[in-house]
Amino acid sequence: MKWLTELIGIVLCIQGFGGGLSAILDGGRSWFLVRHVLPEGAQIPVAAVIALLGVMILVAQARKQENA
Repeated sequence: MKWLTELIGIVLCIQGFGGGLSAILDGGRSWFLVRHVLPEGAQIPVAAVIALLGVMILVAQARKQENA
């Protein structure tokens, strides 16, 4: 289960950071989910939330491993 939690955290970080950067720098469509699903005005804020959620999952998993 540990590997699945870490994988989800990593994927969320990549989608969040990459989608946000893609929205800021390029403006074109890319393989990032936020660029395909969300309207233009919501892409950057939602990408930031997704990236933050991914980081929070990874930090929580790391703390859980330290305490075990």
